[in-house]
Amino acid sequence: EVQLVESGGGLVQAGGSLRLSCTASGFTLDDYAIGWFRQAPGKEREEVSCLNNGDNTTQYLNSVKGRFTMSADNAKNTVYLEMNNLKPEDTAEYLCAAEPSRFGCPARYGIPNVSIWGQGTQVTVSS
Repeated sequence: EVQLVESGGGLVQAGGSLRLSCTASGFTLDDYAIGWFRQAPGKEREEVSCLNNGDNTTQYLNSVKGRFTMSADNAKNTVYLEMNNLKPEDTAEYLCAAEPSRFGCPARYGIPNVSIWGQGTQVTVSS
């Protein structure tokens, strides 16, 4: 079964840090582009970051540049999102998603077309 499982969310004060993990089973992440998305109540889902193992590139939403870092441990079939200097506006459910690397980042052809999603992990940043 193809599956993504996120972990690492929680409650943190503004200025704090969290590291999210996204572990794949049933397929190998090093053939995929992996995106971290977030969705806050009443807001649209947005892609926060993407790591494409096909060309070793990463990209970030402007609002998280310099604060969030995405990395991969292919031996563990896991990608991470290190989130520093968290702000209340970062509060959301965070989900990872994957598409074959040849197609680029998961959001490239529209979020509804993303084929593999995790179940999400909640991040809450208090002020």
